[in-house]
Amino acid sequence: MIGHFILRLLIWFLLTANFTVANTIIGVCIAALLPRTNTARETLKDWLQMLCKIILAFPQAYMEAFELLVRPHKYEEVVMERVSSKRSPRMIFLDVFLITFTPKTIVLKYHEEGWYEVHQIRRRRST
Repeated sequence: MIGHFILRLLIWFLLTANFTVANTIIGVCIAALLPRTNTARETLKDWLQMLCKIILAFPQAYMEAFELLVRPHKYEEVVMERVSSKRSPRMIFLDVFLITFTPKTIVLKYHEEGWYEVHQIRRRRST
């Protein structure tokens, strides 16, 4: 429960970019009043795997951005990527964030059947 409260307060500070006493009080009130959801709980293993993926996404994003500057990418395609089974909404959000974080890919749609629709750009035509 405290983790959800801290996450909500952190999101409030990211949205407002204001750390005054009045804004902190407002953020605490909003974080406390937001409704709680009863979703599937993630395991520590899920969080650690996601943390590793996030850490690895930063260098990948910089390499892809540099590659886009240096070499042209003329081809694009929309592919369907399978979602890991029994993912919680938080893990699905983080998956979508990671896919969209890299410059060459963006998630267009999440299908309830367990698929992401992903738009990709490529240097060569895929076969």
